[in-house]
Amino acid sequence: MTRWLAKSLKRKLILLLLPAILLPLLLTGALLYRMAANAAEEKAKGAGMNTLRQIAGKLEFVVQDLENMSLFLIGQRDIQLYLDNGEEDISRYTLNVGFLTNLAFSKKYIADITVEPASGIPPLTTTTKRSTGLPEVLLRHEETYRQSVRWWSPLYENRTPEGTKRVFSLVRPIRSFNDFRTLGTLSIAVDEAEIRTYLTGSGWEAEGRVLMLDEKGQVLSAADPAWPGRPLAELYPGIGQLAGSSGIAHYGEGEGRQTVLYHTLPGIGWKLVGFLPTRIYTAQSGYILAVTAGAVLLGLLLAAGLVLVFTDRVTRPLTRLAHNLKGLNPDEPMPLYEVKSSDEVGLLLHSYNKLSDRIQRLKEQVQQEEARKKEADLQALQAQIHPHFLYNTLSSIHWTALMNKDRQTSEMVGALSDFLRFSLNGGEEYCPLQQEVEHARNYAYIQAIRFPGQFEIEFYIDPSLSPQPVLKLLLQPLIENALVHGIQKLGRCGSIYIHVRRQGDSAVFAVEDTGAGIPEERLRELRSELTGGEAGKAAVPAPAALKHTKKTSGYGLRNVHQRLLLHYGRGAGLGIDSAPQQGTRITFTIPIEEATA
Repeated sequence: MTRWLAKSLKRKLILLLLPAILLPLLLTGALLYRMAANAAEEKAKGAGMNTLRQIAGKLEFVVQDLENMSLFLIGQRDIQLYLDNGEEDISRYTLNVGFLTNLAFSKKYIADITVEPASGIPPLTTTTKRSTGLPEVLLRHEETYRQSVRWWSPLYENRTPEGTKRVFSLVRPIRSFNDFRTLGTLSIAVDEAEIRTYLTGSGWEAEGRVLMLDEKGQVLSAADPAWPGRPLAELYPGIGQLAGSSGIAHYGEGEGRQTVLYHTLPGIGWKLVGFLPTRIYTAQSGYILAVTAGAVLLGLLLAAGLVLVFTDRVTRPLTRLAHNLKGLNPDEPMPLYEVKSSDEVGLLLHSYNKLSDRIQRLKEQVQQEEARKKEADLQALQAQIHPHFLYNTLSSIHWTALMNKDRQTSEMVGALSDFLRFSLNGGEEYCPLQQEVEHARNYAYIQAIRFPGQFEIEFYIDPSLSPQPVLKLLLQPLIENALVHGIQKLGRCGSIYIHVRRQGDSAVFAVEDTGAGIPEERLRELRSELTGGEAGKAAVPAPAALKHTKKTSGYGLRNVHQRLLLHYGRGAGLGIDSAPQQGTRITFTIPIEEATA
């Protein structure tokens, strides 16, 4: 697999681009699905809570209406007189029963209105009851009932000629306006079947359920007639406490999992509880998943196709270039390519065309240089005879001077012999620093004999650098330049100082004189000449330039500067500082490690 990829840039780009595009697309699809599924769930829950609040609004209206009605009835004058009389009064009885009956019939949710006198006279009721569970309920909850101004009873049954009805009642005591004695009890029974229509007709999800619980968790009303009167914990074991006035909980696991929504009626503590099967909105999530998966799959196919097309278009010029270079004949000119774009690939092809032209010109230049080198080698071979003859002649002069006791001539001839022997040492380019310094000393000794009393020279060499190899013939041209152009123009005795010191991993050379110095304009020209040579196309000067240089100054400053650049790089060029009538200082720096290589 690695070798298969390594052979093709196009394959690498496809392998990198496809995951970079497809993975974010997949993650985006998964995120969108999760967001849509959560939105569907929240929408279902929000709709359920809105439905519960609508039912609660209707029930709050019923409760408020009944409480207002109860306040009206306990203060009604005819009822107060009937209860306060303490004796049976047929006319008042008939009047009150008719009034209560008309009031009860005006509200469909009222099953019965009963006024139970404390004095034992016949009760006022709108329905003939064969039996009622209210007395038993009041007895069971007597303590709670007695402490309340108004009290809602749990569910019980009333048996009437029309059948059995399950009801729950609003119960409140009736007190005398005169002395606040308890005259009786008012109970307004609410028909559970009528309340059930509020629950079943609310538009709740058909597979779900809506229950109404009292404050103790007993079912007051439900769509299933068998559920009222039973505790919620019995119908839904383990459902737990529904904390707070409203909220959302969950019941069950797996396919039977249900979302539980609940809302509390303020003032009386009844709870409306709705059960919504989770599969209702997970089915919507399945549809969303199918749509999202389809869209993502379409996006994946489109992205993959675009990646393949774009990658092929981008890499096609590079593939053609690589194919042609693979079969390139080194002896033939490199072919040029038509550039059709200005992007990075186009710039690369343009640079390749320029490089091809440059390589062709360099090949021609190398061929010319090889021809010149062969010619120079032939000339050097022819010139090898002359040094031997010269050394032998100088040696004869040296011994003749010794025999004639001419010591100065002998030493001068010996120094000249050593000087020439070093300069013509078989064409070697490098020598130890100590040998380079000795060569400079020989040159200085010869010049001191030629020009007695005109200059003094001193060497300050770091002993640790003595064995370090350096490019030869660096110091002698600089000393010659200091002597000819500095000291001799001064017209009096001057000094030349040669310093070589270590600075980190480099050796710093300095040749300083106390001569006439260089005029500012000439100094700028000289620096410009050196800089121009450094910035040229090749570090080696053209043959015409070399010929001109040799004619004018031999191994002059420019020659030394170019040799330093050629062997040590751009950081090793000459630096010149000078001031008229103060002297000149020429410096250069070479790396020790490279020099020792």
